[in-house]
Amino acid sequence: MKKTGTLLAGGTLLFGALASGVGAEPSDSSPVELTPKFVAEVAKTPAFASNDQKVLNFLQKSSKTLGLSSEGVQKQLKIVKREKDKQGLLHYRLQQYIDGIPVYGAVQTVHLDKDEQVTSLLGAAIAESYQNIPGGTTPKISASDAVYIAEQEAAARIAKELDLKTAEVTDDVYAENSPDGERISLSDSVLGERAAEPKAELYIYPEGESARLVYMTEVNLLDPVLLRTRYFIDALDGSIVFQYDILAMATGRGTGVLGDAKTFTTTQSGSTYQLRDTTRGNGILTYTANRRYTWPGTLLTDADNVWTDAAAVDAHAYAAEVYDYYLDKFNRNSLDGNGYQLRSTVHYGVNYNNAGWNGVGMAYGDGDGVEFTLLSGSLDVVGHELTHGVTEFTSGLEYLNEPGALDEAFSDIIGNDVEREDWFIGNEIYTPGIPGDALRSLANPTLFNQPDHYDDRYRGTADYGGVHINSGIINKAYYLTAAGGTHHGVTVPGIGRDKAVEIYYNAFVYYLTPTSNFAAARDALVQSAVDLYGAGSAEATSVGLAFDAVGVH
Repeated sequence: MKKTGTLLAGGTLLFGALASGVGAEPSDSSPVELTPKFVAEVAKTPAFASNDQKVLNFLQKSSKTLGLSSEGVQKQLKIVKREKDKQGLLHYRLQQYIDGIPVYGAVQTVHLDKDEQVTSLLGAAIAESYQNIPGGTTPKISASDAVYIAEQEAAARIAKELDLKTAEVTDDVYAENSPDGERISLSDSVLGERAAEPKAELYIYPEGESARLVYMTEVNLLDPVLLRTRYFIDALDGSIVFQYDILAMATGRGTGVLGDAKTFTTTQSGSTYQLRDTTRGNGILTYTANRRYTWPGTLLTDADNVWTDAAAVDAHAYAAEVYDYYLDKFNRNSLDGNGYQLRSTVHYGVNYNNAGWNGVGMAYGDGDGVEFTLLSGSLDVVGHELTHGVTEFTSGLEYLNEPGALDEAFSDIIGNDVEREDWFIGNEIYTPGIPGDALRSLANPTLFNQPDHYDDRYRGTADYGGVHINSGIINKAYYLTAAGGTHHGVTVPGIGRDKAVEIYYNAFVYYLTPTSNFAAARDALVQSAVDLYGAGSAEATSVGLAFDAVGVH
């Protein structure tokens, strides 16, 4: 069954914007104007040089590609992460700083082979010729001012969209319901529980041939709507430079949503049992929101350790399954690689037709029984949403336009591979009364109104620039690499799911940067295949042909 454009553009979390319609105005541009450059070259360096020095030497050699001088590379590019993957390859992530302030989106990844020689660079930086920052790098407003400005804008937007009957409140007007005539802001009267405490951090924001000093902050709400909006606030005059929504949009015994029996790890506490698994990372905990808009809610308990809440059974068991998948397949300890605690909340809201990662954990609606059933009842949906957390801790792909479509595709690819039953996403929980229906297909994206070739990509501003639409192009490339086939006259020899997902995982986690587009992803994936299997290998050839087939060059 074909989905309508409304579902793809107007849902939330698993699909896109807020279900209520509340969301930042869509943009046809990225928050930054940095396009990653790719350099592939095996750079022979003296054996006595440290790996850090090899990386910095390579960056200095490639300085013109980044628009920097050799001195600029040494002064501005700082190593922020060193990682070794399960094959023994080394991956470095660097960040550009100007006057000690990070440049938003100016991230570089550098990679070394098994002989500890540098093989490639993917990244972006503000060229020295564009480092003019009018007003300098000393803020004139405080971090708390920036948080206040962002929350006021979010509150006004929510009040308007939900038609809340609140008093008009500004700094110069007393709220009708304020105690003792105390002035309160619109955000105090509209915004409910936060998913995370607000904070603001200074960044240099690239802007054409110049840059400006901004605070980056987020409004991350659980009530009155599920909302996560990122704001860039001018640190000199307090104006909102850019904003966009980034909700990446799901041993006891029990029965899951589809009636299947499951066993899972719980914790006994006195005479009751908790849905708490302490054997994996820093724990897996499952809560209930009791059909309210709160998170995480109440930790679920049971008297006899035989659980009858199907939504909770699946959320808990599937979170453990996704944890085990990442550990067993990629040697990754939870979302951040360091045992990140997985917290899931079921029964979120009333008949809520969505599920998602809110930056700190998972929330699953119950569905309305027509469009969706209980959303925690699909392993690929749980894998999809938790993978948004992996992306946030690694490449940090911006949830807009092509970077956002890459983010969605990676979540689809991993979610599908965790389940590995077919090539569909969400077929277990979508339209329960229609057999064979699904949200998306990796094998044939056009079944569900997604393009499978770059020439047919969505070019509008809805759905954050088509993040849930254009992801079909990358999904198709992955499918062709894994399963093989002929598409648009290009024949791709398949290499199997195991090799394909390994190549994609390595590229998305270690190579990509926040502003990577489809072309950069192609370069990163081919290089990932080369690093894993060798130049000219069948694996690298398959990846390149798959991107030829979907029109990404």
